[in-house]
Amino acid sequence: MSSIDVEQPSTITEIEEPPSTASYHFSLPVLTSSPADTPRPPAETPIELSEPSRMSRRFRSPPQSRAFLKRFFPQATTADWNDWRWQSRNRIRTLAQVEKMLVLSDDERQAMVQGGSLLPIGITPYYMSLLDARNANQPLRRTVIPATGEFVRTPGEADDPLGEDGHSPTPGLVHRYPDRVLLLAHDFCSTYCRYCTRSRVVGHGEILPNETRLKKAFEYIRQTPAIRDVLISGGDPLALSEVKLDWILGELRSIPHIEFIRIGTKMPAVLPQRITPQLCRILRKYHPLWMSVHFLHPDECTPEANQACSRLADAGIPLGAQTVLLKGVNDDVQVMKELNHKLLLMRVRPYYLYQCDPISGSSHFRTSVQAGLDILEGLRGHTTGYAVPTYVIDAPGGGGKIPLLPNYVVGREGDDLLLRNFEGGVFRYPDPQ
Repeated sequence: MSSIDVEQPSTITEIEEPPSTASYHFSLPVLTSSPADTPRPPAETPIELSEPSRMSRRFRSPPQSRAFLKRFFPQATTADWNDWRWQSRNRIRTLAQVEKMLVLSDDERQAMVQGGSLLPIGITPYYMSLLDARNANQPLRRTVIPATGEFVRTPGEADDPLGEDGHSPTPGLVHRYPDRVLLLAHDFCSTYCRYCTRSRVVGHGEILPNETRLKKAFEYIRQTPAIRDVLISGGDPLALSEVKLDWILGELRSIPHIEFIRIGTKMPAVLPQRITPQLCRILRKYHPLWMSVHFLHPDECTPEANQACSRLADAGIPLGAQTVLLKGVNDDVQVMKELNHKLLLMRVRPYYLYQCDPISGSSHFRTSVQAGLDILEGLRGHTTGYAVPTYVIDAPGGGGKIPLLPNYVVGREGDDLLLRNFEGGVFRYPDPQ
């Protein structure tokens, strides 16, 4: 194998999925036939699950998805829609495509015509079907359709605000914390977020998933025994085929001092069809394996996303949600509470709430830090603690994640610490100096 690329499709097979206790139970047909004009690589050996399926019904797309498919992809089938590789190949990439599906505002059109945006346009048909065709202020739409605010540069912004390039001992590897490294598998995402921290590289073909580069990263990790934890990100690692991902995970697991492997992905939100039984079979080989999934808004918590997260959870993978706080998208207590409640129902623990990184052209997305503290205070005590994430700023310049909390310490009186609770009451705790 000379390079690691995005997998291409093969033939339709009925694959059983792991048992699930979630509200939605589907069986996803996996495509094995590709359009005549698409070159087909050699088929990979199918992977079978050892667990029996509780339900054998085929996956049924919701009416919204079926209507979108019929209108904009009339030659495609439901099986095509449910194949993640078809979704990836048919991403919406151009102004002409977008204009067929959305009524663009003047600002959106100007941004797309002007060009030079921080990120390329790339939206899966599935995610496009979730967008409001007429409302440019819809939260999901704002996160994937360009705006002229991306061309505004404000003080303190940078293309690499976290200083990742300065902590990179070898291309595609970031070693900022003593015992952890970030491995960038590649720079491809199925859907490009307008606020991405790695907009300087993502989608530009600068981080290729070839073995030569990755082997240099593995060698550095082998020679650095202090490293015990590897986060695989990019780009989205789950855009790789099972075979390629299996190779990367296997290489990492062969390093004796690696204890934990984590994967960062937005696939369950933007392309849930990617979470196939075959993929789960590969992932479960490498426990302890953890996954950070990127969800922004309750509208992303669809039946398809539920199924994707259920499959991962059934494979024994703990799921933690990472959410970026964005102005006009989720900077509201009720929206954040609804999102976190839905995530818990999908067996995903809200993990981090990130203050939006000061990447170039992000001022229209960034809230004040106080807005984040107010949201945290509106959650703490008003819902289960499991639904309250840790609010953090990833410090510019490579300082790492710094947690932020509302000020619950009122002061001291003698040997008592004065504490404020979620209702505003003040309580004493004995704390002799």
